[in-house]
Amino acid sequence: MPRRWLHSAIPLSVFALLLVYLWARNLRCGSGTQSCIAEGPPPFQVQQQSGPVEGAEWEEPQCLGPQGMLGRIMRQFRASLKPEGDVELSQYLAGWRDLVRFVTPLGSIFAFATSEASAKVTALEALVHGPQAAHYTSLGTMVAWERPEIASSPSRALGSVSMLLLHRALRWSQLCLHRVATGMLGGPDAGVQCSDAYGTALAPHHSWLVRQAAHLAFLAFPGRGRLLKLMCPGARETEARAALARAAGTLEDVYNRTQGLLAERGLLELA
Repeated sequence: MPRRWLHSAIPLSVFALLLVYLWARNLRCGSGTQSCIAEGPPPFQVQQQSGPVEGAEWEEPQCLGPQGMLGRIMRQFRASLKPEGDVELSQYLAGWRDLVRFVTPLGSIFAFATSEASAKVTALEALVHGPQAAHYTSLGTMVAWERPEIASSPSRALGSVSMLLLHRALRWSQLCLHRVATGMLGGPDAGVQCSDAYGTALAPHHSWLVRQAAHLAFLAFPGRGRLLKLMCPGARETEARAALARAAGTLEDVYNRTQGLLAERGLLELA
């Protein structure tokens, strides 16, 4: 079916709602009685693929500076990687808060999805700062504390389930940023590449119907040029691409650390 026909026959608002639904569904899975587990084993750590793409004369744009949103996201997530190999929850959640603020201006297509991410972050923050805060300082201490619930009734392991769902959404965010940053001139546009990222990170946990809805939704995804301007305002295209590649590399480091910890504890299929 030609893309031109789809754009004329189906309102963009419908596409937006479809994409928002699929991300929200990922974040909701595990909070109720319905399982979203796909058949087959989940992926383990991924090979490092994000990284700098700047040339010798590249200058750091403002979006990576002390007041830049991308820079703030990177600093928070980097700080979550504890030297002993664990993930500090307070810094991880701070990084997620900034990531939500970062994608909010990208349009209504992300509005509901970011509110769902915020809900999961809020749930974890309540545990990190709650009466049992000593058990929620890191991913490792949280899983150890929630182990009885994980064994008997996984849906009651609120912290571990919320962490897993944010972890999957982080993978999609990382892949999408990386592909927007490194896409070749004349190659697939951002919508196609972020759709491919969805197929890698989230589609294995969604039903066939949701996957088909996602395919349609990505047809209304913002173009690469528009995304680069929104994500790194005032920067040249090469600078914006390099900034996104660096941010994606940081998210990939956090994803791989978290993936390893969850895999070691047998939690990748918790929800």
